[in-house]
Amino acid sequence: MTAKKAAKSAPPSSTLVLLVRHGQTPTTGKLLPGRAAGLHLADIGIKQAEAAAERFAGLKKVDAIYASPLERARETAAPIARALGLRTKIDKGLLECEFGDWTGAELSKLMELPEWSTVQRAPSTFRFPRGESFTEMQTRMVSAIDRLVAQHRGGVIVCVSHADPIKAAVAHAMGTHIDLFQRIVISTCSVSAIAYTTGGPIVLNVNSTGGSLGDLRPS
Repeated sequence: MTAKKAAKSAPPSSTLVLLVRHGQTPTTGKLLPGRAAGLHLADIGIKQAEAAAERFAGLKKVDAIYASPLERARETAAPIARALGLRTKIDKGLLECEFGDWTGAELSKLMELPEWSTVQRAPSTFRFPRGESFTEMQTRMVSAIDRLVAQHRGGVIVCVSHADPIKAAVAHAMGTHIDLFQRIVISTCSVSAIAYTTGGPIVLNVNSTGGSLGDLRPS
């Protein structure tokens, strides 16, 4: 086979995006912290981030690591960046959803509201009071990833973000309507991998919390 024919038959290059949810905080599963400042990782969250860093250390090459501006995301990115020998870059597109008036509320009390059913079953129709809608959040997150992929075409990037934005990005990559995105689970310090190719995104794994990251590639 000639070099020219081999080039034509070779699969198109892809950009691998590794989406990492921040580690556990003292409010995880209790409050809806949103974008409120001053929330740091709990001790267990720090250990989760360090364990995640060990997984990333095995990767041969990562071009860049980006993180949401919030403390819990930056603190999760720090040990990963050290393991990769990189400096964390902050990107506002990776921010948590803007929950508006619901920011800081107890989840148990929010679940008693009639709007909670809409949040879970028809999120495309809901906007948080004085905050974002889920569709706006998804558009923001997907646009941020598209922009970063364009900057690192054919490379590997890590993006440390939050549960709902990552769920929305995974749903978009899978072609799943945002009304079904609540069916996706994104655990603290989990890794979800999406390869962005010329033919569209390919979801390689979702909510991975252990094992090697070195073999992630489109089949």
